[in-house]
Amino acid sequence: MLKVTEEAWQRTKDLLGYDKEEMELFRKNSANEKVLARLPEMLNKTIVFEVIESKGCASGHKAGDKLYFDASGNLLTKKNPKKICISALVPLNAVIHAVREMIFAGIDPNEMLFKTTGCSDTGVKCGGWGHVAMRCQVEDRKKNDA
Repeated sequence: MLKVTEEAWQRTKDLLGYDKEEMELFRKNSANEKVLARLPEMLNKTIVFEVIESKGCASGHKAGDKLYFDASGNLLTKKNPKKICISALVPLNAVIHAVREMIFAGIDPNEMLFKTTGCSDTGVKCGGWGHVAMRCQVEDRKKNDA
């Protein structure tokens, strides 16, 4: 297993604003050590969702559009469209969590078998307005990604 330095534990404590008691609880959870050990690898990844199909999208999402997240699940606002439909964002949460779990387990997240998801709008044929399908790809992070 990869080792977590005391410095990394301290940086985590400072980042999360934990007091001594909270940090003791955090460190008792063995999953947290596994996550912190893989953190450098995770921080070097960008999660990209490319629109592969769009029909009737009132927000204007179209095939070829991309949504960018860091591997912590933060939307990289400077790299994304000005408007993003909430119905398109919500289903991405489950895929982002799956990507993170794979990284923490030491597995290439691009090996994920089911990496296509869609917005929660059902489309006009099922009583909604439109529908957008997106495929996930994990890339090495570029220095200017923020």
